[in-house]
Amino acid sequence: MIRYRGKKKVLDKVKELDAFSKVPDEYVDSTPVGGTFSVITFFIIMWLVYSEVSYFLDSNLVFKFMPDTDMDEKLRINIDITLAMPCSNIGADILDSTSQSVFGFGELQEEDTWWELTKEQQDAFDAVKYLNSYLREEYHSIWQLLWKKGHGSVRATIPPRKNKPNRRPDACRLHGVLTLNKVAGNFHITAGKSLHLPRGHIHLNMLFDDTPQNFSHRIHRLSFGSPANGIIYPLEGDEKITSDENMLYQYFIEVVPTDVDTTFETIKTFQYSVKELQRPISHSKGSHGVPGVFFKYDMAALKIQVYQERENLLQFMLRLFSIIGGIYVIISFINTIVLLVRTGLIPTETEFSRDSKKALNARPTHATSFQTNPLLVTPDLNVPLDLIKQ
Repeated sequence: MIRYRGKKKVLDKVKELDAFSKVPDEYVDSTPVGGTFSVITFFIIMWLVYSEVSYFLDSNLVFKFMPDTDMDEKLRINIDITLAMPCSNIGADILDSTSQSVFGFGELQEEDTWWELTKEQQDAFDAVKYLNSYLREEYHSIWQLLWKKGHGSVRATIPPRKNKPNRRPDACRLHGVLTLNKVAGNFHITAGKSLHLPRGHIHLNMLFDDTPQNFSHRIHRLSFGSPANGIIYPLEGDEKITSDENMLYQYFIEVVPTDVDTTFETIKTFQYSVKELQRPISHSKGSHGVPGVFFKYDMAALKIQVYQERENLLQFMLRLFSIIGGIYVIISFINTIVLLVRTGLIPTETEFSRDSKKALNARPTHATSFQTNPLLVTPDLNVPLDLIKQ
């Protein structure tokens, strides 16, 4: 039978092309210095791999401005405000640039309450007030943490009142959600109920000329669109207290559409910036107007697109392997230098044994004769093979 040995020849040819030849074990010399550098190399590589993986997972945030062309989108306003006047003496209304009856899209709920908070309620509101104030002031320092870790404004969750005061309610809580046209508008709270007309509305405040007015207010919630992580609503947790009966509070709000696409959520929402103005109304001093709280909002022409941008996986793997190979080569080079220096300064065990042999061979022959005793030499007891055959 003839066997085909072509496969073995091919394997031998491939074996000759091996660029990663193996060093026999008898030629490998392990040293304490090499073991120390191996341990150091392992920890350095592990630390660098962890750093690179963390950097890869920690993507970059990109904020991109573009024209807002979605004009048919609706604008949702979330409102929760407490005013220091009974609900029967105030009226809340919205008028936008289309002069449309916006309360056809929703209605605010009026709830009689007391302006003075209990200790538990005051502590809860103060905590939210101070925290949101800190977020507004330090936003430029912590914005990456807010967007990447999924944090945002802290809304005031006021616990319910356990014991009701033995007096009539002296405050009104207005809360609800309104869905409006995406145009500029004016949400305001003034004295007197509103009366809608074909071309607008009026407030019947002439019936309350002799009634004391107090437009001190707390803003528990005032936002546009759905809540999103990373967005701070400047007016939430704000409180204004006044003793003037004819005080006018004006908030000029610039609403910016924002499309968010991050690890935590993908949502279309809005954020806003605000400017505040307050002044007492005194017609005799030339300060004209209507006392109340006015929120004048306008839509920005540009919208912001927020998304996360990660590095290509192939680039990440190439950089990771180059770091590992570079550290290995550098440590090997340092290890070689240390071994060369150590060999030049401290003689090795092989050199020491070689020098010892040379010293023994250099002794005179008569010295060994004195040391060798014939009686102590073991005689050769082996029998010759020829004698056994005979």
